[in-house]
Amino acid sequence: MLKRAPIAARLALALLCLTSPAFAARDNTHPSYNTCHKVSPECPVAATTYGYYPDLGPNAFFLALFATLFVATLAIGVWSKTWTYTLALGGGTLLEALGYLGRVMQHSNPWNKAAFEMQICCLVLAPSFVAAAIYLTLKHFVLYFGPKYSLLKARLYPWVFVGCDFASIVLQAIGGGVAAGGGSSDDLSIVNVGNNLIVTGIAFQVATMTVCGLLVAVYLWRYRKARAERHASNEKSDFELSRANGPVSKKLYIFGAMLVLAYVTVLIRCIYRIPEMVGGWGNPLMRKEKEFLLLDGMMVAIACLALTVFHPAFFFAPFSAFRDGQRKSSQHDVTPQMSE
Repeated sequence: MLKRAPIAARLALALLCLTSPAFAARDNTHPSYNTCHKVSPECPVAATTYGYYPDLGPNAFFLALFATLFVATLAIGVWSKTWTYTLALGGGTLLEALGYLGRVMQHSNPWNKAAFEMQICCLVLAPSFVAAAIYLTLKHFVLYFGPKYSLLKARLYPWVFVGCDFASIVLQAIGGGVAAGGGSSDDLSIVNVGNNLIVTGIAFQVATMTVCGLLVAVYLWRYRKARAERHASNEKSDFELSRANGPVSKKLYIFGAMLVLAYVTVLIRCIYRIPEMVGGWGNPLMRKEKEFLLLDGMMVAIACLALTVFHPAFFFAPFSAFRDGQRKSSQHDVTPQMSE
């Protein structure tokens, strides 16, 4: 599934950039990214989509942070052979870095169309890759602790939830196309339909993460409820077998906590995007940089930092086992391929 992600990502990126209402044809009497190339009396900064000069300091900080995390993710991934996790998290950190590079470029020229397109498209796509890394890890948590307690088959976690992530991006792209068509024909009703589709796509992404969180909560409840049954059973999960041989490493619990932190922060970012888009392109919330840096940039940065520093290759036993070439099988599922 995720091996096809780069193709789907490029397609979604192209659709989103080409159909975004921010790039729609406009009346030449009004400032736009097609008619303005730098700030001037005819093209004031207030007429841009964001209405401000991106602050160099915090945007440069996020650029450096995400670039560093990308290099670290790539290096750890190659060494540990956690290929798909590396593809997902590496894709997210790379897109974030490119997005903030665009914002840094806009600091000197808010009318830089290429920089605007790069930052808005990359920052929309990036959290989907980060969420994909979380979904992949959840799959292996279920396999490790016992797949029979999950309402969803372990192998379906990445297929279902990563698929839903990209579906939400495509929905936003379609909404952008509809809004662009309405903008070029000055039909406000069509523009509103397009913006509603964009908001629906973002809401669908939030719903996807919410459902995933509920499934995990149900899994944990069922796991705890079956404690007596596990003690009496001769069939043990990999976790139970490990615990029978001695105390379980605290690294496992630390990684679980970091995974929850990453999930919550990405979810906060997605929820923030809903009101940001409800008012359409250039609405008052979209023109507030502090809120964006805190609720988008900082939230995704915390998630990526947690997933990189506390990488599963070091903190989650099944990934370490795969690195050493030891593929464990489960009594309740097919042999898990840790690189999937």
